[in-house]
Amino acid sequence: MTTTTRPVAVYTDVEDTDPAIGIELLEAAGFEVRVLGTRDSAEIIAGAHDATVLLPGYASVTREMIEAMPQLRIVALMSMGFDYVDLEAATEHGVWVTNVPGAATEEVATHALAILLSATRQLGFYQASAQPGTWNDRALTAPPRLSETTLGIIGLGKIGRELVRLARPLFGEVIGYDPMLPDTPEIQASLDALGVRRTDLAEVQRSANVLSLHLPLTPETEHMVDAAFLAEMPRGSVLVNVSRGALIDHHALAAALDAGQLSAAALDVLETEPPAADHPMLGRADVVLTPHIAYFSARTEIEYVRIQAQNGITLLETGTPDSPVNRPA
Repeated sequence: MTTTTRPVAVYTDVEDTDPAIGIELLEAAGFEVRVLGTRDSAEIIAGAHDATVLLPGYASVTREMIEAMPQLRIVALMSMGFDYVDLEAATEHGVWVTNVPGAATEEVATHALAILLSATRQLGFYQASAQPGTWNDRALTAPPRLSETTLGIIGLGKIGRELVRLARPLFGEVIGYDPMLPDTPEIQASLDALGVRRTDLAEVQRSANVLSLHLPLTPETEHMVDAAFLAEMPRGSVLVNVSRGALIDHHALAAALDAGQLSAAALDVLETEPPAADHPMLGRADVVLTPHIAYFSARTEIEYVRIQAQNGITLLETGTPDSPVNRPA
């Protein structure tokens, strides 16, 4: 009599998602599925030592973890970013890493525009002042007219370009910078059609009254927005970040806000989430802060889980996942 062992798929942490759809897909494809409910590396190693597919939420995936899972073939992420996985170790050990590209492009761009407008129009201050005793109070500075201001985009990928499409009718000019975007006639034509003028980083930094970040976190981009960067921005400008919290030195940002160099910031991400109670961005009237929710909608709540699971299924069925970010040997 011959027995067969089903491949094992393991969810790590699922505190703010419902993996039911993914579990259903994986089980229908022949997987044994486990849900550990932890970000602790030792607990993940113990519960996923025989995993073929690892499905993290926010849990980091280190070299030690990868080396402790000899049957692992794929780390299927439920995010666009993959900076919390040791990509070099995964590639060395023949492990694919996948993300969910494009699943929340519309949502993240819409959220960026929403918090951008809230910060620029000083909605936090005026919502608080909409009381009988403070009804006629005004902020220290008046908000700008958007049609007389410049929007700068750093990172002209899918989300950056979608924000351009949404925001272009509101601003006097939109300028953008992206060193990774090819410089071809086709790309230039698409940017022209969107209404964004491509330029260098220095011009975006110096000219944008509202500056929105749409970058991955890499050694080159970590804390790229530091005190020196902020000092070069126009006085009274607004900084927006819906990408990765560690792009910004938040202590430097707090100092720039205190000094009036920036008038406001609009953030959906912080370097550590949830933040400590003394985080410099908490409790500020000049900071619009949301809890890493830009991706979230009724559609993405399903799609993130589905795409994550499908990457594992497709790998076992075809030998290559749907949306890899590496190419293991």
